[in-house]
Amino acid sequence: MRPEEGFAEAAQACFGTNIQTNGVVVSPYGVLAFVKIGAVERLCGVDDALVVGKNSVLAPGDAVQVAFEGDKPFVRGVATRRTWLSRLAIGRVQEQVIAANVDVLLIVTAAAQPAFKRGLVDRFLIAAQHGGVEPALCINKIDLTGGVIPEAARTYQETGLPVYLTSCTTREGVPDLWRSLRGKRAVFAGHSGVGKSSLINAYAPELAIATQTISNSNEKGKHTTTQSRIYSLPGGIQVIDTPGIRQLGLWGVSKEELHHYFPEMERLAGNCRFRNCSHVHEPGCSVLEALESGELSRLRYASYLRIRESLDPVR
Repeated sequence: MRPEEGFAEAAQACFGTNIQTNGVVVSPYGVLAFVKIGAVERLCGVDDALVVGKNSVLAPGDAVQVAFEGDKPFVRGVATRRTWLSRLAIGRVQEQVIAANVDVLLIVTAAAQPAFKRGLVDRFLIAAQHGGVEPALCINKIDLTGGVIPEAARTYQETGLPVYLTSCTTREGVPDLWRSLRGKRAVFAGHSGVGKSSLINAYAPELAIATQTISNSNEKGKHTTTQSRIYSLPGGIQVIDTPGIRQLGLWGVSKEELHHYFPEMERLAGNCRFRNCSHVHEPGCSVLEALESGELSRLRYASYLRIRESLDPVR
């Protein structure tokens, strides 16, 4: 079954049979949205009930109900999402959904230029688990380090997370990455300048998605991709390309439950002396004991502490 067929069924289940047509959001556009209806992409108005401020609540991948007023299409409803990737909206205590109904989150990083940022990787891993999305890690630009994986990235291979080493320059690892995505809908996310759009161009050059090099002075990428958008690619692949971000605020995760999103800590936590152990200072903490023995990665634990400090007790 192709993804569109599944989403159409989800919309039917949500809205019943008395609807005019179904569609899939390709790209939100303020209070409008580009929606694929059958084989045609249309710019649609969005019902006021689905708009907050100057933007709709829609995300690429949403299955929607589309009604026509004359020849003008309007999105009137959205089906329940089976999976999602979200973040804390910038400047607001509100969830912002980045992508909906996706199978895979590909966290795209760079071996160098810009440097590998494990803090953002860990946050994306948490966001993926929270939204029911299977995560994978792509370390791009591996040609810049002679194929050597950054020290901060090695832990992820040990945890069993799928890790792809790629280079758009030499094409190393690119075929393996795309083979893994056949028949799936994936969202590509990560810092600016890591090569998300370049990876898509390497597979489907006819798209000619705009790319830019990073700044040599500060290693910061430029936001060439300004709107998240679905691309339909050969092999039944659908990819949501997203703008690069520098930080990811987590939504729906509290300090008390954070350790559940670190599998290696979750396995240890059941042996702690105290049921409500924070894994920070308590005596008889199995996590701290594993940290001292070397069983638990100090880099991952440091990431846990940084993320924990940024979270509210309950959200």
